[in-house]
Amino acid sequence: MSAPSKWPLPDQGIRFVTPLFMRQKLAQHPLTRECYPVAMGFYPRAAGHRMQRERHDDNLLIYCVEGCGGASTGNWAGAVDPGDMLLLPEGLAHRYEAAFADPWTIYWVHFAGGASAAFNQHLGYRADASPRSRIGMSPLLVARFQELMAVRRTGYRTSAFIMAANQLRQLLAQIGLELRNARARQQQSFDLEAIQRFMREHINQTLDLDALASRAALSKYHFSAKYKALTGYSPIKHFLNMKMEYACHLLDATALSVKRVAAALGYDDPLYFSRLFRRTVGMSPRAYRSSVRQ
Repeated sequence: MSAPSKWPLPDQGIRFVTPLFMRQKLAQHPLTRECYPVAMGFYPRAAGHRMQRERHDDNLLIYCVEGCGGASTGNWAGAVDPGDMLLLPEGLAHRYEAAFADPWTIYWVHFAGGASAAFNQHLGYRADASPRSRIGMSPLLVARFQELMAVRRTGYRTSAFIMAANQLRQLLAQIGLELRNARARQQQSFDLEAIQRFMREHINQTLDLDALASRAALSKYHFSAKYKALTGYSPIKHFLNMKMEYACHLLDATALSVKRVAAALGYDDPLYFSRLFRRTVGMSPRAYRSSVRQ
């Protein structure tokens, strides 16, 4: 593993390294081997904190919540400010340090496992891009880090580390969601929330790409590209998913016939609706209703 820095730890700081015997367990256990914490910590107002690694044997995530610092890799150098995340994957030589005048306060976690590269990709890491992402200040992420660090006071119980490994997965997944929300907020000419609210308000109608792009005041090409970059779906596919999601709710929470559920979503042909439902959900509307009521 890549050892944490030797920064002198104050009373309110936290630095916890998962012991070797537990790392070996986590690397083999079926519930943890894909992603598990190697070390973690909280460095408040970390004056003099710095680290340089030519060899990096795990993955490191740093979340700055106050003050600032700087970092560099082989092809990138930049500042790290409050609300920034720094993601340094295994094998990436790097250097980072707290600013002298206004040293950063950071939460951090080293992690390993078979799914680490997939999580890094989910968090947007690309070898030719900046390892820094701007998330913004998130009390939820702070709470997730604090929950994760509770494992340091469990007497090295295996069950507690299984919990911590899955809390880490939840943290990484939450960061992925926060990053997408942050990118949506940064698109000043593109209000994703307003577009999706418009979709839900017209869930009983047929909306085409022209109508949605017009709502966003963009060309069809630019609207579709922006929407897919932020959500992972084309706008029409996502609108279909919203419709089928609402159809599931109606099938579960009401006694409406399949024909009337189809009509409530703007489909005159219940057979066509049923085909779309099966293609999206994986079973027919009647089979879905039966499955949720068993």
